[in-house]
Amino acid sequence: MKKKIVIALGGNALGTNLEEQMVAVKSTAIAIVDLIEAGNEVVISHGNGPQVGMINIAMSELHKNNPKYSLCPMSVCVAMSQAYIGYDLQNALREELLSRNITKSVSTIITQVEVNPKDKAFENPTKPIGSFMTKEEADISMKSGKVVIEDAGRGYREVIASPKPVGIIEIETIKSLVEMGQVVIACGGGGIPVIKEGNHLKGVNAVIDKDFASCTLAKELHADCLIILTAVEKVAINFGKPNEKWLHNITTAEIKQYAKEGHFAPGSMLPKVEAAIDFASSKDGRYSLITLLEKAKDGIAGITGTIIT
Repeated sequence: MKKKIVIALGGNALGTNLEEQMVAVKSTAIAIVDLIEAGNEVVISHGNGPQVGMINIAMSELHKNNPKYSLCPMSVCVAMSQAYIGYDLQNALREELLSRNITKSVSTIITQVEVNPKDKAFENPTKPIGSFMTKEEADISMKSGKVVIEDAGRGYREVIASPKPVGIIEIETIKSLVEMGQVVIACGGGGIPVIKEGNHLKGVNAVIDKDFASCTLAKELHADCLIILTAVEKVAINFGKPNEKWLHNITTAEIKQYAKEGHFAPGSMLPKVEAAIDFASSKDGRYSLITLLEKAKDGIAGITGTIIT
């Protein structure tokens, strides 16, 4: 049965620098086009951790060396990362589609995602950004109003908020392109975080988790399946222990209980599981799949991966 699928690509599907990304998107495109060739409608979102960090550091160094250039807000850094990741990814997809005689346009949408200015995440920033600082540099940053933490003995880093997505500003554009049969790349890096001020959209100094943004995208597109790609074929409980158990078919109630018991690490698997639960719980018939990129097609066929219903 053909499905409408939203795929959330992780960092391992994009590489960590320009050269790695150029190579990585080629294999990523093969796996995605496998799903398209099978007749599925596919919308792609992606992370941007290494890329947005690189942009942020570069723009900060530019300002430091030549103050006439303004500091680049995180919302703008995310927009830059969406465009340059999308540029490589859409070209790789186009090439792979044409190599299989599939005529489909591929478009990257610079996507803004609304967040709530009253989100509690703004009171407790947790996402490290930028370069490591000395204690003296950290003190100067804190005096300017930034939140800085000591990072695992490696130095000090600024941290910013990671609010939950409320809605996708460009959703009607994305829907229209999907209805026309195009392949769409959207919500890159979790989307550009914005708040509404009347008719104005104001960028905020935050980053949105790409799995939660992908979940929101999938719900607003009325997708059948949300695929969250990760570095393992299946989700496990008691990971790395003698009683390790890999999960294949599981209900939202069951995996919620495992999450409550602390089986999933907050900085890695937990947000993926939470986003997968959110989507699968949102409407009857929807399900989520967590698996490796190269196993996505087998996962859709029910052969592997962690399928959450």
